[in-house]
Order: sequence, then C-alpha cells, then structure tokens
Amino acid sequence: MLPYERPPLTKDYLGGEKVFERMLICPPGFWEDRRITLLLGRRAEAVDPVGRVLTVSDGTKISYDSLIWAAGGEPRRLGCDGASLAGVHSIRRLADTDRILDGLVDVRRVVVIGGGYVGLEAAATLRKRGKDVAVLEACDRVLARVAGEPVSCFFEKEHRDRGTIVRTGCSVHRLLGKDGRISAVQLENGEVLAADLVLVGIGISPSVEPLAGAGAEMRNGVLVDEYCRTSLPGIYAIGDCAVHRNRFAGGEIIRLESVQNANDQANVAVAHILGQARTYAATPWFWSNQFDLKLQTVGLSVGHDDHVVRGRPEDRSFSVVYLQEGRVIALDCINAARDFVQGRKLVEAGSRPDRAALADAGVELKKLASTDVLEDQATG
Repeated sequence: MLPYERPPLTKDYLGGEKVFERMLICPPGFWEDRRITLLLGRRAEAVDPVGRVLTVSDGTKISYDSLIWAAGGEPRRLGCDGASLAGVHSIRRLADTDRILDGLVDVRRVVVIGGGYVGLEAAATLRKRGKDVAVLEACDRVLARVAGEPVSCFFEKEHRDRGTIVRTGCSVHRLLGKDGRISAVQLENGEVLAADLVLVGIGISPSVEPLAGAGAEMRNGVLVDEYCRTSLPGIYAIGDCAVHRNRFAGGEIIRLESVQNANDQANVAVAHILGQARTYAATPWFWSNQFDLKLQTVGLSVGHDDHVVRGRPEDRSFSVVYLQEGRVIALDCINAARDFVQGRKLVEAGSRPDRAALADAGVELKKLASTDVLEDQATG
C-alpha cells in the first residue's frame, strides 16, 4: 500500500466522500523517480545499534548510516471480555476503515467507545450516514484531554442535537456477543446498549518495541532530543512514537499525536542528517472536522488556569483562549479561522492581552499581539 494520509479515514473516506487515490501523499511514480525503495507489507522487527543493521519481518537485513523511526502507534484495545468479537473495530489504517465499510450496509446501531478526536469524528460521519450512534466516554466530558470545558460542552450538545447518544463518566464492563459477533455493550452500572458495530477510539500505544529492545531511552514512547535523535547512535524518531521536551508545554516531556508534529519533526531529523543544525521548535496545531464544524487548535491548553470565550457558542462560531498566569498559551477555534491564524502570534509571543479586549470578538486578535517572549523561549 503506497503511503497515504490518515486523517480522512474517520471523515471523508469513512463517509464515502473521498476515494483512496485522493489520499495518496504522492503519485505512484514519485518514489521510483527519486530512487526511494518502498518495502511494503513488511515490519521492522529488530535493530542492531552497534552494527547499524535493521532486521525486517521477512528476514531481510538492511544496513544504515542513519535510521529514522516513524512507526507511529497501534490502537489501544479494550481489556474487557468480548473485546475480540467480530464487529469490534478501531481505525488506524485504510484496512480498518475498509472492514467497517464492507459490512456497514447491515449495521443500524453503532457504539463508539472514546470521546476524543477519532471517536467524535467517526461518530459524526456515521450519524451522517444514518446510523444510530452512541458515544461512551470514561471522563466527565468529551475531548477532556485536549480541550477546555466550553469546547467539550459545545460538541456534546452538537452531537446530541443530531440524535447521537452521548454518555460521559461511564465505563464499559464487557461486550456481549451472539454467534461470535458483537450484539451489545454492557456498562459498569449494568446498563446494556444494543450494538451491531463497536468502534474503539481510546488512544494509541507507540510502536517502539525494537528500539526499546535495542536499549533506547523510553518515556511513553522513545525519547528524542531537539534534533529528534534517540539515545541510540544514528537513530532518529519522529511523530506519534516520539516524546520530546516541548516549550509550549512548559518544558514538559510530551508525545504529540498530530500530522503537523510528524511533518515538522521529519524536517528537523533530515536537516540534522544533512549537517544542518536545525532544532525542533514548531508551534503545535491540530484540527478536527465534525459535521459542518471545523475545530482548529493552536498551542497546548494543558496547565491553563483561566480561559476567555470569544463570540457566542450558540452562533456556532467562537473561540476559547487559554491563559496561564495571564499569558496566552492556546486557542480552540470553532468555525473561526481568522482567530486561529491571528491567535498563533499570541501563543508564540506568550502575549498578555487585556482580558476584556480578548473577550470582544469585534477586536481582531492581531491587534492584541505583543512582542514580549516567554523566558524559556528567549533562552532556547
């Protein structure tokens, strides 16, 4: 399978609005023209960091001077009874979505376990396809790991208004089946929800086992420095499997699961291999499409101690600005692209705008940007 974009798997492709060919990262001839060999359908099984040899699942051994580990992660699976029943799915690869689509015509009732980006995007898409959908989230609100309460409340209401059942603060006890296929989901409180299909979206586990086996330093993923180097000589790691110290997270070591992060880290790793001292300092940003809503996020809201809402959620176009000790650290923008673009400068500068002006949607954010820079940014 040629390299392709994954975000459409829960949106356009699942919805039947985009064909696979439009998801290809590059045309088929691109790789051969640039003398890039693609070993498709095989996995990296082991790394010898001393001999600088990679062993592939078919036994092939590949020597390297530099190795970039971009293996991503695997969907976390439920640990309860019934998790292996037919009709229980996750979405990470094209084949995952294809399996869902193959039997979707016979599906009426869908239970989505997990109220993060993947779960809500898939729930919105399946609801648009006319399925009865229920979303189950263990936290007390959806999007709890990535957004503030106003955003969570807004999306919960949007999904409910379209007929989706949204349950928060609930845990799955077991999955029930009939003739080896999913038939229902039983909650810890004993409630049973009928299901023809279950979609599990509870995060990923980074795919780093060969690097861990080779002795690379780990922290919920493989640890990399500012050049995306692991602790193993000649080996870099990028994307969902790599953890790094991020200045937008107050210097904490984190793992970012986003296309933007993978692309930016790839550029840094390649630059270092080519002898260019370029460090990773990208501003985090994310997006999610649900129904006719576009959520765009810039910065990291983790650790905020205040927030300001710009605009009216009932108008379905507004932004939430997150503050920490008065400084802007992140924005969630719903159908508010201008705030997303202009708010980036506030995040990067660590600006301290007037709170009343910040809350006034009639005041453009670019007029509130200041030139003061976070101390840790100034010191690198």
